[in-house]
Amino acid sequence: MEIKTRRDTSETTVRKDGEEEDEEEQPLSPAARVFHSPEFNCYVISVIGVKKKIEPDVIIEGLKQSLIRHPRFSSKLVSNGNKKRQTQSWVRTNVVVNDHVIVPDIQTQNIENGNANADVFLESYVSNLTTVSLDISKPLWQLHLLDLKTSDAENVAVLKFHHSLGDGMSLMALVLACMRKTSNPDELPSLPNQNRSSSRSSRLMTGSRGDSRFLWLVMVIWSAIILVLNTVCDALEFIATTMFLKDTETPIKGDFRLSKSKRMCLVHRTVSLDDIKLIKTAMKMTVNDVVLGVSQAGLSQYLERRYGERKKKVGEDKESKKNSTDMPKAIRLRSALLVNLRPNTGIQDLADMMAKGSKCRWGNWIGYIVFPFSIGLRDDPLEHLQRAKRIIDRKKNSLEAALTFVAGQFILKTFGVEVAAKIINRALSNTTMSFSNLIGPIEEISFYGHPITYMAPSVYGHPHALTMHFQSYMNQMTISLTVDPTVISDPHRLLDDWEKSLQSIKAAVQERGSRSLD
Repeated sequence: MEIKTRRDTSETTVRKDGEEEDEEEQPLSPAARVFHSPEFNCYVISVIGVKKKIEPDVIIEGLKQSLIRHPRFSSKLVSNGNKKRQTQSWVRTNVVVNDHVIVPDIQTQNIENGNANADVFLESYVSNLTTVSLDISKPLWQLHLLDLKTSDAENVAVLKFHHSLGDGMSLMALVLACMRKTSNPDELPSLPNQNRSSSRSSRLMTGSRGDSRFLWLVMVIWSAIILVLNTVCDALEFIATTMFLKDTETPIKGDFRLSKSKRMCLVHRTVSLDDIKLIKTAMKMTVNDVVLGVSQAGLSQYLERRYGERKKKVGEDKESKKNSTDMPKAIRLRSALLVNLRPNTGIQDLADMMAKGSKCRWGNWIGYIVFPFSIGLRDDPLEHLQRAKRIIDRKKNSLEAALTFVAGQFILKTFGVEVAAKIINRALSNTTMSFSNLIGPIEEISFYGHPITYMAPSVYGHPHALTMHFQSYMNQMTISLTVDPTVISDPHRLLDDWEKSLQSIKAAVQERGSRSLD
């Protein structure tokens, strides 16, 4: 299939008039410098499906009024000095918006719109984007507008950012700040309220005043002890992971030494958020707990099949198994869970930054939690939820995420970017995968007048063969997988296993509920 790229060469620019001198040039943060190192040339990609044919001129005009008013999206990367003492800075520049908006002329004679062929074409197009670096002589972002009807969207937009512009959570919040409610084009998207249940200490206050104070003091001391112990254990595990503690060599674990400049494959699947919420309510969990538990079940099913296929290739006798599984009994499979450490910066703050030039915190403020998945087939699928919840509850009572962030900053300042990148790369490469989950709008929103059907963000460039990202939107959840196709050649089967695991767990929850009513 042939693609011809069309660009509007009109000189539409945004000037720097009125900017203060100290905003004209800003040094790269240590984290941004790491993302430009050879070990971490990371990018964020977000595939956005819309309900109508895309009007490029409308979107370009919208970008002029919003996204490029953000300092990072109107600055280019400038390097000074030699290799030993090189400095890098963001320098404000005139932005030719049309140079960043790409409208490919897709030759559709071999694509039957609306069926699987268009979906395959989209996956191939996005995969090709992972092999091309952005031009550092311009601000490091692109928007691709595809006049392509897929099975779940009328047209598709693909946003590509360099990760040095900010962490993925901030970048997606910025994208949302460029959008408006379909029902009211003047209103920003609304995110669900995250009501946290009252703590045990607050519930203790319902007793007598003297007893409650004593119990409150005991609880505070005990919680502090547990917090310290958990943090120490997690710190030791992180140090061991950096030095020698490696995950099991499973069929989904890639070799980072062989993964440089590889083409990555990005696929997505949308499921019902109501199903996840049903499980959440019945099991008294959070959405994130359910997503982790279902992911654990789905990975177990997928690995069971992959190990079974591997045994068939080497000709092992099936009868010798005697009902045992094809997987090893003990598998160490850990994920790096991304945690946002930024002081709360809302969509309104980012919208004000673009509209009024106001300031809010920006940059890469992310820590990591090393989350061990309990891999194995279970007679009761609800065990996956319970095991995942126990682990994440313990991780919540730890300063692991903040510790990894502080440790990274210390290593950067003490030993420099090159050493820090190698250490972080080694730590991540000794785990198996990355995992993140973002909360999205609860109502339909529009991208410069184009109603959105789904958003599927993800990231690539780090040393993992598998990244799982979850994005909620209205009453649905979109699962995005970024995989190294030389390691995971069938990502759609992994999505199938995830969806089947969700339905299996939902059925078990409903069965438990019906039994309790008998």
